[in-house]
Amino acid sequence: MKVVMIGTGYVGLVSGACFADFGHEVTCIDKDAQKIEKLRNGEIPFFEPGLENLVASNIRWNRLSFDADPTKAVRNADAVFIAVGTPTRSDDGSADLSYVEGAAREIAGMIDAFTVVVNKSTVPVGTGDKVEALMRNERPDGDFAVVSNPEFLREGSAIYDFKHPDRVIVGTDNEQAMEVMRELYRPLYLNETPILFTKRRTAELAKYAANAFLATKITFINEIADLCEETGADVQQVAHAIGMDGRIGRKFLHAGPGFGGSCFPKDTLALAKTANQYGTPMEIVEAVVRANEQRKLRMAEKVIKACGGSIAGMRLAVLGLTFKQNTDDMRDAPSLTIIPALQRAGAKITAYDPQGMAAAKNLLQDVVYADDPFAAIDGADALVVVTEWDQFRALDLSRIKKALKKPVIIDLRNIYSPEEMATHGFHYVSIGRPTINVKA
Repeated sequence: MKVVMIGTGYVGLVSGACFADFGHEVTCIDKDAQKIEKLRNGEIPFFEPGLENLVASNIRWNRLSFDADPTKAVRNADAVFIAVGTPTRSDDGSADLSYVEGAAREIAGMIDAFTVVVNKSTVPVGTGDKVEALMRNERPDGDFAVVSNPEFLREGSAIYDFKHPDRVIVGTDNEQAMEVMRELYRPLYLNETPILFTKRRTAELAKYAANAFLATKITFINEIADLCEETGADVQQVAHAIGMDGRIGRKFLHAGPGFGGSCFPKDTLALAKTANQYGTPMEIVEAVVRANEQRKLRMAEKVIKACGGSIAGMRLAVLGLTFKQNTDDMRDAPSLTIIPALQRAGAKITAYDPQGMAAAKNLLQDVVYADDPFAAIDGADALVVVTEWDQFRALDLSRIKKALKKPVIIDLRNIYSPEEMATHGFHYVSIGRPTINVKA
């Protein structure tokens, strides 16, 4: 089938490359001509494991192409996906739909034969109705169907998630559109992936509901971690115990410094805003948003306490800047709150991240960026682990101890074993687990 992807951001590029790998003919569209040229040359604008090779191979097989002008591709398309940004509006926390609406108007003016217009962007419930109305206004005679097909991609494992999803949700009651969507996802259908057809509004709300629920699980286990620290319990054992309950599940029960990224912060705010607009306030989701922001600040307080109550004049080594491992995404990363708070308390920061430093330089001030973890640690008064990159898990602990002025590690991701830290003589502070002090 012939597919057009409007938008070459995270969702658009990953989805376009994966559809091409399914055997479809995909054209990805972006108005930035310079970006298009780079993509044609295989230059990926963000880090996602495996994506560079996937794009390159499908370009070679002539299944994936890039263009700044959508006209020809849209006219010949069976399906046109809208995969543009829906950032949070600064004035009220709602989703900014201007890019979605602009794309819809453009598409309406280009379609010839029956076309399925698929909203892949994360949008509030009812957006599909607005998109259809906009397009009907532009093209009263247009032969098209507007469909909701939310994405559930995790940064760092997006290609796997696209090709091995728990489910595919398609919101439409148009039979012709259903057939097109079945054909697009046929490789998954043959693998017995559940493809759930719903009403359009149901599909839109399912995306927000899923992200809000996962954000709630993260926030819940973070608060349990606080209680564990006061009572002497171990949050990892608590999480393991409750995760064995099939009604709860094991995923998203890892205590840490709070959630960030492109989805959870934005989507929880948008869902709460939508609920208030419909007169059904979501107090749990609103509490999650507040608790998550407060948690990031409390992590800075935790670091200060672990360093003796004052960090004025100290140099702290920070490992990890991105909101999670295997991505270069700095959006709403806990480090963006924690590091400035530590600086306000008088600390100097030396940081290292395998992928996030280029973006971080535009977001954080007065931070020294190191070339490797040990360059950041050398001569620091304490080490703070903020992101759980795998390469940090296997660092030589004896070398770390020698490099630090004081054997103090504050591990906000629980990547080390308290028992091992005790063996190496660290004053070790983690999340929701007993503090390990330096052995005499």
